[in-house]
Amino acid sequence: MVCISEFSEDGVVQGLGEIRKEQPLFSAKAHVFQIDPATKRNWIPASKHAVTVSFFYDAGRSVYRIISVGGTQAIINSTITPNMTFTKTSQKFGQWADSRANTVYGLGFTSEQHLQQFAEQFKDLKEAARIVRDKSQEKFELLSPALSITTPQAPPLLDVNGCTEEKLFRSQSADMEQTTEKEQMRKMLSEGSICEINSEAELFSLRESNAKLLAALHEASSSIEQWKKQLDEYQEETDRLREQVAELEAQSSVSASGERGSEELMQSMAEMEALIKAKDEEIKILQGKKPDVNDLEKEREEACKRVQDLEEKNAELEIRVQSAEMALAFSLEARNQVESEVQKVVETLDVKIYDLSNLRQNLSKLLEK
Repeated sequence: MVCISEFSEDGVVQGLGEIRKEQPLFSAKAHVFQIDPATKRNWIPASKHAVTVSFFYDAGRSVYRIISVGGTQAIINSTITPNMTFTKTSQKFGQWADSRANTVYGLGFTSEQHLQQFAEQFKDLKEAARIVRDKSQEKFELLSPALSITTPQAPPLLDVNGCTEEKLFRSQSADMEQTTEKEQMRKMLSEGSICEINSEAELFSLRESNAKLLAALHEASSSIEQWKKQLDEYQEETDRLREQVAELEAQSSVSASGERGSEELMQSMAEMEALIKAKDEEIKILQGKKPDVNDLEKEREEACKRVQDLEEKNAELEIRVQSAEMALAFSLEARNQVESEVQKVVETLDVKIYDLSNLRQNLSKLLEK
């Protein structure tokens, strides 16, 4: 596998020691994650922000690949095989396992439509990879026709007492049953891991939405405090203006200084009343802008409850995985015991076959004499 060091928009992928030109088939923006190699349960972000994930066709090797590059480092370099499966675990999240890279990749898209387009492209290229593999197998069979010739079956070996290898066949049947049981255990374990990964992804999205709700709630609370402070200042200014109007009215009733003084007083009173009316309108506007904090608090409680339910489900899945691992360990131990017994039987049969061969040679020599 070539280690990618540089990537440009014209589709040129430069590796260590060679340069391979590939044609881009499809590209999408997504957040890239990789499964934690230690726990195989948690997601580790491979990119700080959304990056370009593209499908490429390698004409030199006749393979399809998924490539994503962040800066000068290759985040994804996965070769598509017919055995791969792209699984949509939520409305905006999907994943696939790469056995060659020994990891699981996860992609978080900005919309469900982008996820659907990526999944359809993955399915089409997976089918194309299968067709390429079938054609290469047919070409290999035409070049090597002798491989299709079956070898004749040897007659069953007999032991000294004239019995067939029935015991050996029984041991092989038991070995096959143990192998089937082991595969079932592995399947159960993989299904449990996939369910747990899906729960981890949903828990991650819920925690992110909970953090956004908390930030909005804090911002609304700070805005409410600011509006309350501004409202108190306006009310204090209104009270002060009203006191000035009352003082002016008292001065107008006591002093009868003439027509000119009364006109100035009436003008100042009208200005004060207009200013008071404007302040009252601003107070009403600020009161109308006050948000409903109860709805935000209710949404936060619901998000916390969902997070708690997912954590309980995650704990239950961990218990199931542990029980499956214990059952798999017991199955492996039993299989090892059966293999040791089969090995002993094979060794015994080898000794008896060797003795029988010597006896046959001795009998042949006696008959020749």
